[in-house]
Amino acid sequence: MLPVIALIGRPNVGKSTLFNRLTRSRDAIVADYPGLTRDRQYGFGKLGPVPYLVIDTGGVAGGEIGIEELMVDQTVRALEEADAAIVMVDGRDGLTAADEHVAELARKNAKKVWLVANKAEGLDAAIATGEFHALGLGEPLAISAAHGDRVKALMDAVLADFDIDEDADAAVEEEDDERELRIAVVGRPNVGKSTLINRLIGEDRLVVYDQPGTTRDSVSVPFERNDRKYELIDTAGIRRKSKVHEAIEKFSIVKALQAIERAQVVISVLDAHEGVTEQDVSLLGLVMERGRALVVVSNKWDGMTASDRKHVRDELDRRLPFLDFAERISISALHGTAVGDLLPAVERAYRAATRDLSTTELTRELEAAVTAHPPPLVRGRRIRLRYAHQGGRNPPVIVIHGNQTDKVPEAYRRYLINRFRKAFKLKGTPVRLAFKTSENPFKGKRNKLTPRQERKRNRLMKRVKK
Repeated sequence: MLPVIALIGRPNVGKSTLFNRLTRSRDAIVADYPGLTRDRQYGFGKLGPVPYLVIDTGGVAGGEIGIEELMVDQTVRALEEADAAIVMVDGRDGLTAADEHVAELARKNAKKVWLVANKAEGLDAAIATGEFHALGLGEPLAISAAHGDRVKALMDAVLADFDIDEDADAAVEEEDDERELRIAVVGRPNVGKSTLINRLIGEDRLVVYDQPGTTRDSVSVPFERNDRKYELIDTAGIRRKSKVHEAIEKFSIVKALQAIERAQVVISVLDAHEGVTEQDVSLLGLVMERGRALVVVSNKWDGMTASDRKHVRDELDRRLPFLDFAERISISALHGTAVGDLLPAVERAYRAATRDLSTTELTRELEAAVTAHPPPLVRGRRIRLRYAHQGGRNPPVIVIHGNQTDKVPEAYRRYLINRFRKAFKLKGTPVRLAFKTSENPFKGKRNKLTPRQERKRNRLMKRVKK
């Protein structure tokens, strides 16, 4: 499982700024105003030796009434689900009573604690951290989340005790036919995930109840079908955070995100009656960002009129254009309609995600694509794409070598992805392109003239001067 890192501290010490740097995103709202983050924000990141999940929490000021009480409760929950906590203080403001309150929460609830003094750019490290030794949380580290100063060193230290077994992942790839295929079933609460899994395995293995949030944790369900081993991971429903009131339901979101990371294929379940919501779009974007093979399922298809079904299909096309690679299946988990089509679709998506692509065939397709539609000119010079080879699997990564590849427009990247997807039948999986620019061996070197050319040039220069 990915290690989980919680960021805690009083308001306006820079937690959201550090969250954005650790996840290389702008998902957390950042502004110079205390208390903006009132809920927890989750994100994936990799800055240091291993990937991780990071949680941004609301600022704790020390009060225990009203919204402050809820924020304290959220911070405690984040500490309980995290493997390590980063306690942030302000290196310019110095030690406050609120910092002492946060430190006490960390001592009581965190498994491991790292203390950092933020906003230390331009300050002597000893001055920025001096007062905070009194918190008793170990040696403080001075950083600047806004400028990135010493953030990498911080994550190296925090993640030193965690490791991801890359050899085990390689073994999984080598023994695809012998090991179980891991499938995460994700979606908002009450869309029918548990009902679907029960229908797939043919028994009431999971609790099914008509109330959102019945599944409080990720549940692994192993089973076999046609001599093929599977592991279905039923995850807790992910709802808009403003609608999540029960702490125990919030506690399950990390497990759902970890399940997506752990899975080889994701089945995303939508409620056909409710259509595609903002939460669905966000969750599917996260699945695509993680590079997971995907099957999109519209559940509760029974009882809908032809016009309603057309409306749902149009909504999928309009709201999810970035998922045109994924198979879409309409089912009724309750009655079993079309559920038998799911596992074959999952297998197709997984085979596409793990397919071996020949360098010769990739280069041939690249040449055909460039011939049919050449890259655009950049300052009068044509972008040249020379050859391609595979750089990774699950998802497929295609590495393209050439000149000025950093200038390839996004529209042309999409064109190449669609060409490769069609040529190699990569339905059901994202495809990623990586561009490499060839080094110019004469860059930075002046052309050397022969002695005869040098004499001729000197004679011409004398004539010009006369």
